[in-house]
Amino acid sequence: MKVAFSRPSWLLTGIAAVALSIGLGYGLKQKQVSGADHTPTTNANATSTDHAQLSESATPTKTPEDLRNDPTVEHANALSRAFREAAHVAMPSVVTVYSHESSKKVKAERGERGMGGMFGGGEDPFKGTPFEGHFKDMFPNGPEGGNFNFQTPPRDGMGTGVIIDKSGIILTNNHVVDGADTVTVHFSDGREFKATEVKTDPHSDLAVVRIKADGDLPAAHLGNSDDLDIGDWVIAIGNPFGQEKTVTAGIISGKGRTLGSTRSEYLQTDAAINPGNSGGPLVNLMGEVVGINTAIASNSGGYQGLGFAIPINQAKWVTEQLIKDGSVHRGYLGIGIEDVNGELASKLGVKPGEGALVNNVFPNTPAADAKFQEGDVITKYAGHDIHSPHEVQEAVERSPVNTAEPVEIIRDGKPMTLSVTVKSMPKDYGMEEGQTAQPEEKSPTTSNYSADKLGLEVSDLTSDEAADTYKGFEGVVIRKVDPDSAAHDKGLQPGMLIRKVGKTAVHNVKDFEAALKNESLKDGILLQVRTERGNHFVVLDAQQ
Repeated sequence: MKVAFSRPSWLLTGIAAVALSIGLGYGLKQKQVSGADHTPTTNANATSTDHAQLSESATPTKTPEDLRNDPTVEHANALSRAFREAAHVAMPSVVTVYSHESSKKVKAERGERGMGGMFGGGEDPFKGTPFEGHFKDMFPNGPEGGNFNFQTPPRDGMGTGVIIDKSGIILTNNHVVDGADTVTVHFSDGREFKATEVKTDPHSDLAVVRIKADGDLPAAHLGNSDDLDIGDWVIAIGNPFGQEKTVTAGIISGKGRTLGSTRSEYLQTDAAINPGNSGGPLVNLMGEVVGINTAIASNSGGYQGLGFAIPINQAKWVTEQLIKDGSVHRGYLGIGIEDVNGELASKLGVKPGEGALVNNVFPNTPAADAKFQEGDVITKYAGHDIHSPHEVQEAVERSPVNTAEPVEIIRDGKPMTLSVTVKSMPKDYGMEEGQTAQPEEKSPTTSNYSADKLGLEVSDLTSDEAADTYKGFEGVVIRKVDPDSAAHDKGLQPGMLIRKVGKTAVHNVKDFEAALKNESLKDGILLQVRTERGNHFVVLDAQQ
C-alpha cells in the first residue's frame, strides 16, 4: 500500500521535519557545550548542595564571648597571661649596655705577623722585582726601620645587661664589654650612666658593671637554675639588633651543653636569641632570672633555634667573687679527664656515661698528693654523682679551698675512695707537658716493631722526640698505620705516643711487644695514647 500525501499535508510535514531537525541540532549543541564547559546536571546539583553546606559552615557558630568562656581557649590564655606577667616582672631590670673602644696606635715589631709581618722580618717582599721600594710610603717606619705603626679603628658594641643589685650592679657577658675603654648603661626611660667599674671573668664569659645612679634601681629576682628541667617554659629578654626589651618565648631544650673553651655548662633554649641579646636574662614563668643569654649556634649569624644561656647558679657564684675580690678563685685537682664512652666503659668496669676518666695526673698538684692514677674513673665527688668531665670541673672549681673532699673512683675495676684537699688554681696553671714528672734519663734506641693485628708499626723514641715533643714521657711512637685496620678506624696516626697497653706501662718496643701478648683484639685492647694536645684512651677491637 502506498502512502500518499496531499500538497498541504506535505508542506506541513516538511515544516515539522525542519523544526524537528533544528530542535535536535540545537539540543545536541547545548549538550556538547554543557559537556565541555559545565558540570553535568547531576554534578551541578551536587555542587549547589556543597556551596549551600559551605555557606552554612561559614556562618559563625560561636561568638567571641563563647570562645572567651571556652576551657580550651582559657588554658591558652592562661599561658599567655603567664608570659605577660613574667615579662612585666623582669623587664624593669633589663638595660642596654654600650661599649666603646677608642682607636689605638699599635707598634708591630720587626718580624711580627700582621701588617708588619708581611715584610717577613723587615725585608721588602718586592726586593729584586720592579716594585722594590715602591711601597715605602705605606709603611713609613719600615721595612728599613724594622718597626711599623698602625692605627686600629674605633670599635663600638652593644649588648644587654640585667640589674642584680639595687645599688647599681649589672650583670652582662664578658664579650659585651671586653676591651672597652668606656661602658655606658642605657635605661628605657632615657637615662644613661657611665660605668664606674667593670670586672670581668673571661673563663665564664661573665662581667659585672657598676654604675652610680640616683636612688635605688629595680633589681631582678634571681631564681634557681638547678630546678629547671627540659621542657620548662622560659622567655628571653634583650635588645636584638637594637630593638629594646624584646621578649621571645620558648622552652628549655637541653642542659649541660658545652661551648668552645669556656668553663661553663649552658642551658639550651629555642627562645629566639640574636645579636644584641648577649647578657640579657632568661626568665622562668615566675619572672625569676634563671640564665644569662650568651650565645647561639647558627650557620647564618642569626637565630636558627639554638640559643645558649649560662645557668644563673653559675653566674651567682662568679659574680659574688667579682663583686668582692674583682676576680674568680677556682679550685683545682691537677688532672686531665675525658668522657667514658661505651668501649672504654667495658674495659674500665663502669657503665657507659658513668664517671669521668683520668688521663693525666700532673705532679705537685692536689691530685698527685691524693694518689690519683691515670686510668682512674671518678664516679662521685663530694657525694655528687659524676657523669661527665664538666661535672667534675664544675664541682671542683666551686669546692672550698684547703678543704678535704671524698672522691669515689673505680681503679682496675674495683671501687675506692680517695681524699683530696682542693687548692686554689694558680694563675699560670695549665696542662703543659713541662708540668709532668720527668722519668729517669734513658738512651732511646731505634728498634721497630710491626703489630700486624693492630695495623701499627711502632718504634722507640728518637733523641729529638725524647728531648722535645715528648719530653718527660716514655712509650713507643707510631710510625705507620694500615689504612684498613682497627688502629686507623680509631683515629691513631703516625707520630702519636703509646704509653700504656691495658694496665701495663710501656717504656720501649720490647715492653710494647710483651704487653700485647696478654691482650686480645676480640676482647678489646685498651691503649693510653699521647699527642701534643695531651693524653687520651682508645680501645682497639676486632673489625666486624
